[in-house]
Amino acid sequence: MTTYGLLMFDDFEELDLVGPWEVFGASAMLRERDGHGDRVVAVAERPGPVRAAKGLVTTAEFGLADHPPLDVLLVPGGMGTRREVANEVLMGWIAKTAETAEWVTSVCTGSLLLHEAGPARGRRVATHHGFEDTLEARGDITVVRDARYVVDGNLATSQGVSAGIDMALWLVGRLHGRDHARAVRRYIQYEPAPPYLADEPVA
Repeated sequence: MTTYGLLMFDDFEELDLVGPWEVFGASAMLRERDGHGDRVVAVAERPGPVRAAKGLVTTAEFGLADHPPLDVLLVPGGMGTRREVANEVLMGWIAKTAETAEWVTSVCTGSLLLHEAGPARGRRVATHHGFEDTLEARGDITVVRDARYVVDGNLATSQGVSAGIDMALWLVGRLHGRDHARAVRRYIQYEPAPPYLADEPVA
């Protein structure tokens, strides 16, 4: 059984959290057919509604004190990270949770919170392209600028927004096998073919 805990705070970036949630949730659904009881939970400082950066309102089922033990911790990015980096209660929780989690992960500027709390100190990380210089200037961290996601020990960090899906797919493959990750990718129909990459229209 794998329990994924995704952190919420005001002004988190929607897809930073919802993208990995879809991957982890689809993984849990597929594994349930084989008798596994994986779980995906939302954790915030307090249970209840949380407003994301672009206005999506979601609900955290658990607070920092009452969530189940987490095998995987995911910290999203978004403008709210600039405020939460000074939240000593949240930084302490991240540090404590990271000590027992099998994997610690982030998307986008979630790496800022992992750096402040400690798990990303002295490690190689990825973050949003617009935040790379700022994060590196904090010191005691190596920002990798040419990878969608970076794995350093049990720390997996990804670039901005959609890159979190790539990281999450890699992680479920690491946890449950590549064939399972391919099945998850097929289920969510994640086969990126972005428009406007070429001058000629496709339709």
